[in-house]
Amino acid sequence: MKNISADHFRVDEKIRLGSIPTTYDLEASEKKIEKKLEDVRERLGKFQDTIYAHGKYAVLICIQGMDTAGKDSMIREVFKDLNTRGIVVHSFKVPTPLELGHDYLWRHYIALPARGKFGVFNRTHYENVLVTRVHPEYILGEDIPGVDSVADVNDEFWKKRFRQINDFEKHIAENGTLIYKFFLHLSKGEQKNRLLRRLHKKEKNWKFSPGDLKERKLWEKYQECYQDAINRTSKPHAPWYIIPADDKPTARLIVATILLDTLRQYKDIQEPELEPEVKAHLDEYIKQLESE
Repeated sequence: MKNISADHFRVDEKIRLGSIPTTYDLEASEKKIEKKLEDVRERLGKFQDTIYAHGKYAVLICIQGMDTAGKDSMIREVFKDLNTRGIVVHSFKVPTPLELGHDYLWRHYIALPARGKFGVFNRTHYENVLVTRVHPEYILGEDIPGVDSVADVNDEFWKKRFRQINDFEKHIAENGTLIYKFFLHLSKGEQKNRLLRRLHKKEKNWKFSPGDLKERKLWEKYQECYQDAINRTSKPHAPWYIIPADDKPTARLIVATILLDTLRQYKDIQEPELEPEVKAHLDEYIKQLESE
């Protein structure tokens, strides 16, 4: 099986999304890929225990992608071996009236993982520069001072919003949150196939919405917005990784491997040592228990 290197998928310079492949050949069968994922997932689960015990870092995993890109199944398959006490998943939908009563980052800030825990954002704060950029009329619902019409949602507005997002990520990174941003890069042809499967398979019908077809017609606009967002916000402390997503097992293994390999580079993440006094009396404590 081909080696997976995080460097190959990380965005370190300006990219053109249309020139990046949506497939990646691991030179292995699907069975071998799934078996490898089981191994990586198990090791990721063990490392989570160490992060939880260490208690100084939080891990934020942001997953973005077009409809049908495989976000839900990615979360299910990559994180199933993590202890539920140490991971929280948030799926962000259309903002509620309560959320609209605050600034657009508020609902994401209060959902951030505590130190020692993993947090997964299924759709993220980037919806605020993706969906809203394709549909700028949505911004009017935020009731922002000085934004009274779509004409006010101009280039200067988006420049300011990207700055705010970069500042938000820099702030939480400087305070102990390790940030991973994954864009599941799906081809338009594969999205068509997946939408058709939702329609043909009765048990999948519930996933389909006519709105999916309306958004599909805006495919090129979404790709432009994703490309711009990735180029403006991939930073050393909060990098984007572009994951070829036409094949789900391959995409899952790539994401899991990137997480495991990069997290293990933090050599200071270690399980805490027992207090010297406690450690010195371990044999005594063992004898007390065994003598009961």
